[in-house]
Amino acid sequence: MVRIGISHCLLGAKVRFDGGHKNSRFCSELLSQFVEFTPLCPEVGIGMGTPRKTLRLVGDIASPRAVFSNGEEGDFTQPLADYADQHLDQLNQMSGYILCKASPSCGMERVRVYNDKDQAERKGMGIFAARVKQLKPDLPMEEDGRLNDPLLRDSFIKRVFIYHEWQQLLANGLTVSKLQAFHARHKLNLLAHCQPTYRHLGPIVASINKTNIEKEASRYFSHLMMGFKKVASRKNNTNVLMHLQGYLKNKLDKSDRQELAKCIIDYRKSIEPIMAPLTLLNHHFKKFPDDYISNQSFLSPYPKELAIRVDTH
Repeated sequence: MVRIGISHCLLGAKVRFDGGHKNSRFCSELLSQFVEFTPLCPEVGIGMGTPRKTLRLVGDIASPRAVFSNGEEGDFTQPLADYADQHLDQLNQMSGYILCKASPSCGMERVRVYNDKDQAERKGMGIFAARVKQLKPDLPMEEDGRLNDPLLRDSFIKRVFIYHEWQQLLANGLTVSKLQAFHARHKLNLLAHCQPTYRHLGPIVASINKTNIEKEASRYFSHLMMGFKKVASRKNNTNVLMHLQGYLKNKLDKSDRQELAKCIIDYRKSIEPIMAPLTLLNHHFKKFPDDYISNQSFLSPYPKELAIRVDTH
């Protein structure tokens, strides 16, 4: 089962500073059907009550401190960071993490950091979130607010399922052939997200052997995760769709070839949604199966019931 860490308030738990919650319907009603959530609230976890005095980040943006926002004595920086270390075993089992936006403990980006003149810059990262990132730099992480953007949501969910697949490979013993098969499976999907990463990883995979696989596999996967952070563009998707079309050119009759070609062009022109050519391709590959194509994650990157695949800019 795919496990995702999540700020507890996003599942409706009343653990926020004001005794409220920030329930995310996408997480609690849809995504929860396909993943197992591990809910954590660092502030409650370190012993702060609910409701409680609010925290703010102060000092250096690169290494801020978490203190009471009303100026009372108290520094919660180390306890919040330690809370991540205390849950390292759980982090190792996770394939992603969804964090509460703007939180001084869980915010992933653009968290307010106040200087000694009480002026704030939105350039910080929550203490707990920053430590999680240090401990698990390749772990897919996203904020609840950013998941309202369908393109960012698509990218995040893809990374979660790819990360989970990688975890399973490592657990069962990674070999050169398994890594090559893994890369082949995600090549076209990566091509849709980031062509430079696609080109960069080819030579890395080709250079991996029994003697260097432990070191190089880690480097490979870090680059792969960075590549999938880029949202898939319409231009790149069209390139992949046309590539897939090539596998059918000698199998379809003239009418079907023309229909598929027009559907891809209409997608490129923003006339058709991406699901139109994908549906046609899946239909044709079901009739004319190809082992390489049937294994490609591009055609089915996550459970179709999630229904979050979207058109791109």
